[in-house]
Amino acid sequence: KFYCRHISDQILFTLAKNYKKKYSLKVGVLTFEPMPKMYFNKNIKNFRLSNQKQKINLLNRLNVDFIITKKFNKVFSKTKSVNFIENILTNKLKAKFIFVSNNFRFGNKREGDVRQLIKYEHQCNYKIIKPKPLLTKKKIVSSTLIRNYLQNGKLNKVNKLLNREWSIEGKVQ
Repeated sequence: KFYCRHISDQILFTLAKNYKKKYSLKVGVLTFEPMPKMYFNKNIKNFRLSNQKQKINLLNRLNVDFIITKKFNKVFSKTKSVNFIENILTNKLKAKFIFVSNNFRFGNKREGDVRQLIKYEHQCNYKIIKPKPLLTKKKIVSSTLIRNYLQNGKLNKVNKLLNREWSIEGKVQ
């Protein structure tokens, strides 16, 4: 979920890099393929801000230490949020700090949220880091906002919020 889709994500990565240096840790990203929303709704088109290859390239430019792309399928979609916290974040990743935005949801039927992650901090030995949402003209900078700008042809606003030029790549037939 935490690749640098836009400038709000870039703030998370800047914080993570500071923690990496201070605590001698590795910074990693857990992402899903296909995106859960696209898995559940096969009719969604033009939902991604970048394709899988572009996402990996963006993350590599940010010098993350590892990228985990988890296959999102029917079995994984049934994972309860508490099992995600205990089995993946705690046992497999051994996360010490988890950088999230306020709207982060996870687990079966999106039952888990930031409050639940915070509830398990002491038990699972990690700390949640969530900066205040970044606002532009009183709107929270998010992928949804950027998608809306793209749909309305506001490429200058998109590029500003991405902090790069938006592009699309694919095969021409």
